[in-house]
Amino acid sequence: MKATVTRKVSFNSAHRLYNPKWDIETNDRIFGLCNNPNYHGHNYDLFVKVRGEIDNDTGYVMDLKVLKDLTDEIICSRFDHANLNLDIPEFNQEIGGLNPTAENVAKVCWDLLRPHLDSKLQLWVVLYETPRNFVEYDGQ
Repeated sequence: MKATVTRKVSFNSAHRLYNPKWDIETNDRIFGLCNNPNYHGHNYDLFVKVRGEIDNDTGYVMDLKVLKDLTDEIICSRFDHANLNLDIPEFNQEIGGLNPTAENVAKVCWDLLRPHLDSKLQLWVVLYETPRNFVEYDGQ
C-alpha cells in the first residue's frame, strides 16, 4: 500500500528574471517588471511530496521529522532571505546558471533533495511563487 507524505516550508527570496544573451528591450518585453535590475521578492511556499510504500513496522512512508530536517537544512537555510541571482550558484548567470524562474527554482529544490531520499521513494515538489502561481516538478 502506497501513500504520499507532504512537508510545507516557506522562504523569502529576491530575484531578477533576465537572459544575459538578450538586450534590455528584449528582456523587458519578455520578463516585464520581473526584469527589474534592482530585483524583486517573493514569499515562496514549497510543498515537498514523498510517495512510497507504508512500512509495516513504523507505519511511515518516511519519518516527517526527517523530512522536516532535510527541508530546513537543504532548502530553507540556503534560500531564505537570499538573492537567488547572487547568492545561489545554480542561478548565477555569470557562470552559466539558470534563470531563477519558478520552474527552475522548483527543479533546483528537487535536485537538491533527491540525493537525500531512498531511491524507492518518489519525490515531487510544488512551488508557490504567489498564492495564484505555482509550479509542480517531479524530476522528469
